[in-house]
Amino acid sequence: MKFFASRFGTSRCALVAGLASFVVAGVALADGHVYTATNPAWKAECGSCHVAYPPALLPAASWRALMMQLDQHFGTDASIDAKTAREITAFLEANAGRARKETSATPVLRITETRWFQKEHDEISARTRRSPAVKSAADCEACHTQAAQGDFSERTRRAPR
Repeated sequence: MKFFASRFGTSRCALVAGLASFVVAGVALADGHVYTATNPAWKAECGSCHVAYPPALLPAASWRALMMQLDQHFGTDASIDAKTAREITAFLEANAGRARKETSATPVLRITETRWFQKEHDEISARTRRSPAVKSAADCEACHTQAAQGDFSERTRRAPR
């Protein structure tokens, strides 16, 4: 470290050391789309049918609305026992994203309908969207190879064929 400090300056060395510690810890710095919040019940229940979507992708009001209608969860009965539902709801609310100004009082229930999602995915070609490997816009794992681990960063993305 002394060699680098004498050559590049102490503040630059501290910055590099700090960045290296983030890389070693496995935190993606490139675009910040790595989510670490986890809960065993959420992972097991939500992840049994689809990627357990990171709570930060929707505001608390949206998660509450989703959890209140699990018997009609996008055409499927995803009902769970009341205790587990309370635990998962509390986890989702505690780790939810910030509510943005919306034009409607009705909470957005589909992540794919949020302005953030649409902005992040606007460069995807119609050909890719129609690919048989992509079941729907909600099929994160079709492009994000580490989505199940909460990593939606550019470095783990691949275009489906």
